[in-house]
Amino acid sequence: MYFEQFFLSCLAHASYMIGSEGIAAVVDPQRDVGIYLEEAQRRELRIAYVIETHLHADFVSGHRELAALTGATIYVGAQAHASFPHVPVHDGDELRFGRCSLRFLETPGHTLESICVVVRDAERGNEPIAVLTGDTLFIGDVGRPDLSGDRTPAELAALLYDSLQTKLMTLPDSVGVYPAHGAGSLCGRQMRPERSSTIGVERATNYALRARSREEFVRLVTADLPDRPGYFSRDVEINREGAPSLADLPPLPALRPGEVMARQADGAVLLDTRAEDDFCAAHVPGSLHIGLSGQYASWAGSLIGVDRNLVLVAEDAERVAESRLRLARVGIDRVVGYLADGVAGWTREGLPLEQIPQITVGELAALAAGEDVDVIDVRRTAEWEQGYVPGARHKPLSRLSRMLDDLEPTRPIAVYCKGGYRSAIGASLLERAGFEHVMNVPGGFDAWQACDLPTCVPTAAAT
Repeated sequence: MYFEQFFLSCLAHASYMIGSEGIAAVVDPQRDVGIYLEEAQRRELRIAYVIETHLHADFVSGHRELAALTGATIYVGAQAHASFPHVPVHDGDELRFGRCSLRFLETPGHTLESICVVVRDAERGNEPIAVLTGDTLFIGDVGRPDLSGDRTPAELAALLYDSLQTKLMTLPDSVGVYPAHGAGSLCGRQMRPERSSTIGVERATNYALRARSREEFVRLVTADLPDRPGYFSRDVEINREGAPSLADLPPLPALRPGEVMARQADGAVLLDTRAEDDFCAAHVPGSLHIGLSGQYASWAGSLIGVDRNLVLVAEDAERVAESRLRLARVGIDRVVGYLADGVAGWTREGLPLEQIPQITVGELAALAAGEDVDVIDVRRTAEWEQGYVPGARHKPLSRLSRMLDDLEPTRPIAVYCKGGYRSAIGASLLERAGFEHVMNVPGGFDAWQACDLPTCVPTAAAT
C-alpha cells in the first residue's frame, strides 16, 4: 500500500494520498490540486476517491476540482449536507480498493459532520495501521469546538469527548495518528510540531485526552478559546458548495499608480506582501502590510475577510502569483490587480511614500522608561501570560482594529510581537487608522528577553 502525507506549511495543513493496486484516494486536498495529479501519475495510480473529513473552515478545499479532473467520487460526512455530488458517509461505512480498506467513523465535536478514516492494509494483516483524524484529534491537542452556528462550544465539546473516548481511544495504541493540521493552525491551540503520532502516545501525553471526566474535558477545551476569524464561516459555505476551479480565476492586470489610487478610493485594500523591513522602509500610503513569509493567507483572511477587493504589492511577478495563490487557498478570490513594478513604479511617478521607523529593544526600553510612548503587545493571550514588556498594553493582532479607542492618535506608539512579523502588520493597521507616530520593534519580545531586559507577568498568571 502507498501512503503519503502532503504538508502545506503556510496553512499548517496536511492532506493524504492512499494507493493500492493502481487505485488511489486523496483525503482533505488543498485547493491547488496539481500536486496530487502529478504524484498519481508518477506512482501510476488513478485517483478514484476524494474524502473530506469535514467542511473545513480555515482553508478552501480542492475536492470539487479534483473530482472533476479525475472522475473521482467524493465522500463526506452525512451531516455536512453538501450540495455537490457526493456519497454521504455514515458510521461504519467502508471503502475498499486493491489491498486497502478504509472504514469511516462519525466523530462529531469539532464539527457535527466530522469523520475519521481508519486505514487497513491486507498485506500487513487485519489490524488497523493508521487513522486519519481530520480536526478531531491533533498531535498534542483536539479540534476547537466553537465553529457551529447551532451548537454551543460546551455542547460540541461534549460530543467531541464521546467521539474520542468511544471511537478513537478504542483503537490499538500502535495505530498511527495523522491529522489534517499541524502546529500553527488556527484550528487548535497546543499542537506539537510532529506531523504524526500514535494512539498510544496521544493517550499518554495529550492534555485533553487525560481529562478524568466529560465535565473536566469540556472545561479544558472551552477555556480561553482563541478568536474565531470571520472568514471561517464563509469558507465552510464555500466548501459545502465546492470551490470553483483556480483555472477560472481571471488574469491579474498590472495597474499603474493612478489606477491603484482609483481602486483604493473605491474601497479596495492595497495589500503589501513584501518583507517587513522593506515595507517599513518605504510603502504606498494607506497600504496594509502582511508579509508573504509568514502565515500570510490566514492573517489576510482574519484581517480583511473574503469579500473585499484587493490590489497586491510585491517585488516581482513570481511573488504576485504566489501571493494570489495563497489567498485563493483561504477563499480570497477578489484580487483585482497588482501595482505595476511595485514600489519602484510608484516612485518613478514622483508619488509620496510613507515609512514606519523601526527601533531596537534598547531604544524601546529607554522610551518606555520615560513614559514617552504607548507600548502595544499584539501577541496572543497565551504568549502575553508568559511575560511582557513593563507598561505594555495587550491588544492581540486579531482584535487590534477594534481596540483603539483608548489610544491617542498623536502620541508615539511602539508595537511588538514575538519576533517582528505580526508587529509590522499591527503597525500598518495603526497607520491606516490615522495614528501619526507608529514604530515597529523588530526582534520583538524574543530580542527583549535576549537582552535580559525586565519583564512582567499578569497578576493571575503570577499567582
